[in-house]
Amino acid sequence: VQLQASGGGLVQAGNSLRLSCVVSGLTFSRTTIGWFRQAPGKEREFVAIISRSGSSTPYSDSVKGRFTISRDNAKNTVYLQMNSLKPEDTAVYYCAAKSTILTHVPMRPDEYPHWGQGTQVTVSS
Repeated sequence: VQLQASGGGLVQAGNSLRLSCVVSGLTFSRTTIGWFRQAPGKEREFVAIISRSGSSTPYSDSVKGRFTISRDNAKNTVYLQMNSLKPEDTAVYYCAAKSTILTHVPMRPDEYPHWGQGTQVTVSS
């Protein structure tokens, strides 16, 4: 199983970035994908998750209304569109994957067995 995250970078506050996560080695249509982030000195935290069907997309309160998660099953790819970025969004962003039953949406990092390498997002003020 491999997850390849990309799209991070350095941007000014108020600008946008789109992260991508390409998944291989799993049946993508049966896989829930989560985005998590970790800032220096802080624990890894939930950002957004998309269920295997795409019908459930919970967001953390800190990004709700600014970030949008989506998936393209034909490309085995999940996206995180990040708009109106703030300095407090600065972190390493990780995508994670878990094969799930239809109705289950894991919310905690420790529920995900497969992780990508992370991509750095830095937002300057």
